[in-house]
Amino acid sequence: MRDLTEILGALPAGRISLGEGCIAAHSYDAWPVAVKWRQQGKQPCRPDAVARPRTTEEVAALLGACNAAGIPVTPWGLGSSVVGAPLTEAGGVVVDLSEMTDTLAVSEDDLVVTVQAGKRGDVLEGELNAMGFTLNHSPQSLDRSTVGGWVATRATGQLSSLYGGIEDQLIAIRVVLPDGRIVQTRRTPRAAIGLDTKSVFIGSEGTLGIVTEVTTRIFPLKPWRRLETVEFGDVDAGLAAMRAITRAGLKPFLVRFYDVDEARHAMRDPGYERCVMFLGFEGIRLLAEAEHALVTDLCVECGGRPVGSAGAEGWMGRRYDFSAIENVLADPGGVAETIEVSDFWSGIGGTYLALKAALAPFADEVLCHFSHVYAQGTSLYVILIGRAADAAAAEVRLREIWDTAMRVCLERGAAISHHHGVGLARRGFVERDQGSAMIVNRAVKQALDPNNIMNPGKLGYAARPASED
Repeated sequence: MRDLTEILGALPAGRISLGEGCIAAHSYDAWPVAVKWRQQGKQPCRPDAVARPRTTEEVAALLGACNAAGIPVTPWGLGSSVVGAPLTEAGGVVVDLSEMTDTLAVSEDDLVVTVQAGKRGDVLEGELNAMGFTLNHSPQSLDRSTVGGWVATRATGQLSSLYGGIEDQLIAIRVVLPDGRIVQTRRTPRAAIGLDTKSVFIGSEGTLGIVTEVTTRIFPLKPWRRLETVEFGDVDAGLAAMRAITRAGLKPFLVRFYDVDEARHAMRDPGYERCVMFLGFEGIRLLAEAEHALVTDLCVECGGRPVGSAGAEGWMGRRYDFSAIENVLADPGGVAETIEVSDFWSGIGGTYLALKAALAPFADEVLCHFSHVYAQGTSLYVILIGRAADAAAAEVRLREIWDTAMRVCLERGAAISHHHGVGLARRGFVERDQGSAMIVNRAVKQALDPNNIMNPGKLGYAARPASED
C-alpha cells in the first residue's frame, strides 16, 4: 500500500477513507467480469483509498496533492459501468463524486441546467419534470448513473434517435486538470472560436481530468405521444425500414428493432416467431400524427405490419429494468453479457450475422436488437445468456466473449463501442480501432497528464504498476 500521508489533509476530516469496507465497495463495478471477481473473493482492482469531495475546489486540492506525490487517481460516479471504466489496476485514490449532487442553476429561457457531476440521472429528471421539463437523455441506467459519468463515457440514451447522445446535449463543463487547475468552458448555444474544449473530455473516461460540473440542454415536456409496434418477417426487412426512416428525414423519438430471438423477450411471448420494431412519436399532436403515418407507411413498404401500441407500451413501462441480466449473474455459474457496437448501413447486416455466429458457442441465447439510428447507420446491441460450471469458469467465458466480439468488429470495420465506453473490457482493442488517431490521443494525454496519474492504463494509454510509488 502507498504512503498516503501527503494527501490525507487535502480534504476535510473523514472524507478520505482507508477502511476495508469502503475499499472493497470500490473494487468492483457492474462489469460482469467484476461480478465474477466478487463471487470468487478476488480484488485485482483494489484502490488504496477512497476520497469523497463535495466541491470543485476540493477536487482541485486533492488532484494537486496526488499529482505532486505521484499517486494515481481514478474518478468514480456510482460504479454502474458495465465495462470496468472506474476500476483501478494501479491502486491509488478513487475519487467518489457521489456527494457532489447539487443542482446549481436552471434557465427556463435558455433551456439549460447546470449540476454537479455526481447528480443521479433519475433525480435530476424528476426535478425537471416537476418544472415541466425533461433531459431527453434516458440510458437504461438512469437511476444508477451520474451526469458526469455520461460525459466521461460519451453516453447515449434510449431516445437518441431524436435527441442525440450526451455530446449533442452538452453545453459546457467545469473540469479539474490532473495538476489541480480548474477549467470552465464557455456557456454558449454555439461558437466558432478555436477548439471545442469540452469535446476533449467527452468520452475520456477520467484519463485527462475530472469533470465536476455539467451544463446541459433541457426540453419542455411534450404535449402528446403515440407508440407503435410493427412486425417484420426477417432482419433485412426491418433494417431496410430503419434506413428508409432516416433517409426520409423522419425522427421518431424511439426506434428499436429486435431479431426474432430477442423479440420473444421484448414481446413477452416465448412462441413469438417474427422480428419486431418499437416506434415512438411525440410533440405537437398534428405533427406527431403525421410523422406516425409516414413512418408506418415506410415500414409497410418494406414488408412490415403495424399491430398496435401494446408491445411498445409494455417495453416503455419496463425500459429501466436490468434485473434479467443481474439475476443470471447472481448465480456464480451464470454468464450474461451485453455488448454494443455500431456500423454503417452497408455493413450492419453482415456484422449482425458474423457476431451472431461467432458468439453462439459461448451462450445458450444470443439476442440482438438495433437502435440509436442515424442517417449513416445504427448500433447493434448483443445480449448473451448462458451458464458455466462456476464463477471462475464464467469469468473465462466472459473474457472469451469479449475477445471474440471485438475481433469480429475489427475484422469488419465496425466500431467496437457505441455507448458503454471502453474501460477494462475493450482496452486491448483501442489501438487497432483508433489507428493513427492514437498519435493525437497520446499527445493530449502527455500534455495534460505528464505524470500519468489519471486512470492510468485506460483508453490505450500507458499503465502504472500497482506497486509504483
